[in-house]
Parts: sequence; structure tokens; C-alpha cells
Amino acid sequence: MVRSDLASSGVMFSIDTESGFKDVVYITSIYGLGENIVQGAVNPDEFYVHKPTLKKGFNSIISKKVGDKKLKMIYSEESNKPVKNIFVNEKECNRYSITDNEILKLAKWAVTIEEHYKKPMDMEWAKDGKLGKLFIVQARPETTVQSQKDLNKLEEYLLKEKGKILVEGKSVGSKIGSGKVRIIKDASGINYFKKGEVLVTEMTDPDWEPIMKIASAIITEKGGRTSHAAIISREFGIPAIVGTNDATHKLKNGEFVTVSCAEGEKGFVYSGKLKYKIITHNLKKIPKTKTKIMLIAGTPEQAFEQSFIPNDGVGLAREEFIISSYIKIHPNALINFENLKDKKLKDQIEGLTLNYKNKKQFYVDKLAEGIGTLAAAFYPKDVIVRTSDFKTNEYRNLIGGELYEPNEENPMIGWRGASRYYSKNFIEAFKLECYALKKVRNEFGLKNVKIMIPFCRTVEEGKKVQKIMETCGLKRGKEGLEIYVMCEVPSNVLLADEFSKIFDGFSIGSNDLTQLTLGLDRDSEIIASVSNENDPAVKKFVSEIIEKAKKNKRKIGICGQAPSDFPEFAKFLVEKGIDSISLNPDSVIKTILEISKVEKKLKR
Repeated sequence: MVRSDLASSGVMFSIDTESGFKDVVYITSIYGLGENIVQGAVNPDEFYVHKPTLKKGFNSIISKKVGDKKLKMIYSEESNKPVKNIFVNEKECNRYSITDNEILKLAKWAVTIEEHYKKPMDMEWAKDGKLGKLFIVQARPETTVQSQKDLNKLEEYLLKEKGKILVEGKSVGSKIGSGKVRIIKDASGINYFKKGEVLVTEMTDPDWEPIMKIASAIITEKGGRTSHAAIISREFGIPAIVGTNDATHKLKNGEFVTVSCAEGEKGFVYSGKLKYKIITHNLKKIPKTKTKIMLIAGTPEQAFEQSFIPNDGVGLAREEFIISSYIKIHPNALINFENLKDKKLKDQIEGLTLNYKNKKQFYVDKLAEGIGTLAAAFYPKDVIVRTSDFKTNEYRNLIGGELYEPNEENPMIGWRGASRYYSKNFIEAFKLECYALKKVRNEFGLKNVKIMIPFCRTVEEGKKVQKIMETCGLKRGKEGLEIYVMCEVPSNVLLADEFSKIFDGFSIGSNDLTQLTLGLDRDSEIIASVSNENDPAVKKFVSEIIEKAKKNKRKIGICGQAPSDFPEFAKFLVEKGIDSISLNPDSVIKTILEISKVEKKLKR
């Protein structure tokens, strides 16, 4: 009845189906009739919208990903064949199948439907190509294991060893499973399937459910995270990898494999039986500490899952992973795209930015989406985003990077952090970061984002950087914006009183502060044994910056590796009265327990 054969259709959930995170709407979309998305015959476009800020009137589309959408199901004129699949041309495949306004309208409807039924919902929608209108065609309670999980228990699957990767695709869930491969090409092979085997197929349908629920893992060649295989694997709590493209060709019947969905957005099929462990934490038994425990984060696809770890927000949100994995291109290559002489390089960039005529906007949007996802996961808690801190050798590794980056003998203490931002060779690239941060705060409505400047050697540098930020709409103090500085250069400690006048707080970067205090290059293996955060000189600097920050009524935290690796260093920080400690997610629970003991002894 709804002529989506002439337009688009899809499935949406009022919850993140992978993690059980309840503050987002997850929308998928394809061209044509919706049967292809349910069957998993097509990899759809995927969108996430943040519900709390959407309700406040913000356009909070925090993530957009293009699916290939190679097939479109339309009505057939043949009497014996009511529908048929046709191929979609490449240009349309590379476009989003719905507009931003349509994404926002669907998300608002999802929120309304969820509020009506008072539970997370699974909905199907369709757009009528003749009327140009959207319709909800089905709504039912969301039934995955994730939506019903006990939020007082945190279960972690950790792979203890690595093996040869045979196949990869999109992970469904966060578990690990292993078993013998059983390739089934069609329904006639179902009877051969045995309990505990790994089901490998092109795609599944409802007839396969009896064997799916006894599988140790499921691998499909087609389909996205709303395909039949993905939905059923979630319902039964079985790890699944979808959209692998070639699993039935690369895997062999009877070979033993380990299927890991515990490593983020990508799922990996490893050869052999790899060791893994499951850690279950009872969050009711985790004490609350006076010292704020924050996370170190930087991988957007793990953010929703990590939000369930006990935390007071994110003390260090790194941009580097977003730039290297989502954007992949040096910002200057995007800024100067029209003037690039290398045709091969231009074609490569064009291939990654197909939806963008303005290549600079690609950088802004993708960086904003990555930061926005991190900020949404922990909203309304503080998320402190450190502006880019790539060294020249790391920037050179980005596409087009060799055109813009010098060869430095020691990039670890070279052109990095604040010194890049006001340089004539990088100022326009830094402005793109500022526009992305402005978009996250103003368009997405994620005002919980604070900004932190790394490797700021002098007070003058700090002033120059903030002037540039102001021209981009990021003024310290306006709309609650706080700007912090990393404390990782001895001058930050020695001139802490002066830095306190232009920044809202400090975050100690123990790795860099250690190398510069002890005069070593932390990239050098030869002198690695000298590097030690517990060295008296380093601890003296740490004590001094905590004392000076407190005197100047500035926030003081730490986001280096030391508290994660050395419990005794965490203890030292608590004794000195630090405000917050930021930790790697895998070390949070054990460090909280240690800090709680220290606070009890200190009677805090």
C-alpha cells in the first residue's frame, strides 16, 4: 500500500541493539521495498540520533554511514511474480537513501512510539515515492538480550591471544564463540547442522531459527545489523558477524574457528581455538569514590558499551582514532583538493568523500560525528576532547600526508599540539577541528563537551590558540565552554599560576611529562627502562601542579597511562588530592577498588 518501491524503507530501534544503550534511535534505510533489509540481502545506510538532545530541539544526528544498497526490490508486472530485484546504479548506491530531515522525523516518531508503549521498540517504516511521505508500518517491543540485560552486571569478553584472521565483517553483540565451521548454502542443508557449530551462510531467514539458536556463532556474507541473522543472534545472545562478503568461500567445512565480536565495530573470524575469558562484575558492589573516576576513550563504536562501566565521564577523548579510521585523509589534502596534481591521489580522496562536493565539510562532519558519538554515550557527564595530537610521522601516514608534513628527526618533541594550530601551514586544518567541535556543541546540543589543548609549551601559545578558536565560534566561558590544557611539559608546572589565568583546568599527561622530566624519547626502546612515572622527579612535578591548581581554584586531573598500570601511582595521586583520574576502560574496576581503600585510610 505504501509505494516504497519508488522510494525507501527501513527498520529502526529506539535503543542501540548492540549495547542496550537507551539514549539513541538507530535507523537503517535502503531503496525499494523493505523485504531486502529484513532478509539481509542488502547492506543498509545506518544512522544514530541522540534522544535527550533531540527532545530539546537539536538536530542531533550523531552518526551517518552509507551502505552499498546494491539491490532494490520493486513491484513486478509479471502475474506469476509480484516483486523482483533490480540493481541500483553506482551513483545512487553511494548516496544516502533518506535526507537529514527524514532521519530526524523518523527519530522523533520513534521517541513518541517508545513513550507510548513505555518500552524500547522495534519499528518498520516506509516512504511512499508518489506521495513523498513517511509511514510507520509496524511497531513491536524490542526483544534482544541487550534491551533486557541486568544493568547491575557488567560482562566483559576478553580475547587472551591472537590468531590468523580468516574473515572479517560487522560485529553483532560483544561476545566470543568458537566451534567447527558448518557452511550451509540453502535450507536443504539445515538437517546437517549440529549443536555448537559455527553457522556460515550467505543469509538466513525465519526457517533457519531452530539451528541458529544452537549455534556457537553465526557468520553471514550479506546483511547489516538489522538483518534477520543479526536480530536473531541478539535475541539468543549469540555472537554474529554479518556482511563478510566472502565467508562461504574463505572458510572450510569442519575447520575450527574463533568468532570474536569483542573488539569493537569489526568482527573477526580467527583460525583455531583461541583462549578467551569472561569477567562478570556486580556493579552494585563497586564503591563510589570521592576522587572522580573518568575514562580514556577514542573509539566511537565502543562508546555505548563503555558507558555502562562505572564512571564520572570522559577525562580524555582522543581525536586521533576518528581521524585515522573515519576520515583517513590529511586535512590539508581536503582543503587543497582542487589544486592537487596527483590524479591517483585525487581519485582516492574522491572515493572516500563521494557525498561531499565540499571536501572540507567531509572532515568537519566525520570528526563531529565521532566526537558526537563519544559525547552522547556519556551525556550529560563531562567529555573532555583533546584536539589532535598526531606527530609529523603520524600525519604523514594519512592519505596525502607526505605533501604537507616535514621529516623530523625526533617528532615526539617536534611540531605537535598547540604549535601546529597557529602555524601558517596548519591553521586552516585546525579551524576544521574547531568547526567540528562547534557543530557537536551547537548543532547536536552536546554542551557536555569540554576542549583540551595538548603540548602547549608557553602561555603565549595558549593565548594564540584560543584567539583562533574564538574566530571559529568557540569562546571560553560562552555557553559554559571550558578549555583545559594538558600538563605534559615542565613549563606547564613551573608557570602553572600563569597558565591558570587562561585555562579552566589541567590534565596531567604522565607519559610526556615523564619523558621531558627525565630527558628521554619514549619512542626509543634503548632507554625505555629509564622511563618511570614513579621517579621522584616526576612525582615532585605532579605534586606541584596539583598544589598550584588547587591554589588557583582550577580543576586538576590526570589522563596518562600511569594510574592504569601502577596502583601505587594511583594511590599517590589520591593522597595528593587530585580531582579526577582517567583510566583505560579495562582497568577501571580494579583501580576503583584500590582508590576506595586509600580514601578509607585517609578518611575521605
